[in-house]
Amino acid sequence: MKKILMNDRGVALILVILMISIIVAITLQLNMASRSEIYEAANLGDGIRAACVAKSGFCMGEALLSEDKNGLDSLKEDWAESELLSAGSGALFNSGHFRLHIEDESGRISINKLVSGTEYNDKIKGLLIRFLSLPEFDLDEQQVHDIVDAIKDWIDEDDETTDFGAENIYYEGLEDPYACKNAPLDCIEELLMIKGITENLYYGTDETPGIAEYFTLYGKGAININTTPNLILKALSNEITDEMVSDMDDFRRNEENNLSESAWYKNITGMTGITIDPWLITVQSNIFRITSTGYLNDIGRRVSGVIERNSGGAVKRLSWKVD
Repeated sequence: MKKILMNDRGVALILVILMISIIVAITLQLNMASRSEIYEAANLGDGIRAACVAKSGFCMGEALLSEDKNGLDSLKEDWAESELLSAGSGALFNSGHFRLHIEDESGRISINKLVSGTEYNDKIKGLLIRFLSLPEFDLDEQQVHDIVDAIKDWIDEDDETTDFGAENIYYEGLEDPYACKNAPLDCIEELLMIKGITENLYYGTDETPGIAEYFTLYGKGAININTTPNLILKALSNEITDEMVSDMDDFRRNEENNLSESAWYKNITGMTGITIDPWLITVQSNIFRITSTGYLNDIGRRVSGVIERNSGGAVKRLSWKVD
């Protein structure tokens, strides 16, 4: 009898130990889950606050552009040096800071202006051909004309194939068929759907730049010669050399030079005989892209958008995206 009682006590002890082990395991698991939820909640809160910081930076970018009413836009403007403002943004918040970047969309090629109705805009066509023909893109003459014709066919209103372009008969014959849009682009990424535009051409490679950063959906077609990237500067005329582009960029960044007239390039040594079509260039801009990234406790949130500024300084948001 005594031996049976001792065996019962042994079994009871084992059961107690097992129960304690299970309780400890469950407790540890609950603790880990609770801590994970706490961290997730903290990260969510920091993400929301970082997004608010980014939105504040975006609004500050709008304010910078709204106050700029001097009749011209250049790389010497306050909005073009928004990184300096970003450096002191931490003082505006109890915690967190933003990084602000403003780009002039009028310094890019307005791709939707390539076509008017069913016909080419010859001035934009010439600019686009010169641009894509630059050695940096490594395209031959036939490829350039194929791509330009295909872009026209994607945008124009008819279903008639332009020379080496492409309409529905081409796109519907692909392995994954789709229709030719026959309307202006709604986003730059649409270029990837157009015949001849590869991912390497669109995004760029280690050896070649991507075309995406040089195109815009907005604007009337005139290029701001004060702000446009150097590759587009070179494409403004067949006569412009790499050396001239370097001299033009140095000239427009010099605080002492007057950039109020678009023909300022003729003041550069060796360029008096160069003529850029006056229709193609301007010194005023009204469309800008603002990107603001808010940071808080190693968490970043980005807000980006395109705004239009009228002659009175009022701004209107054309697009808005929170990443």
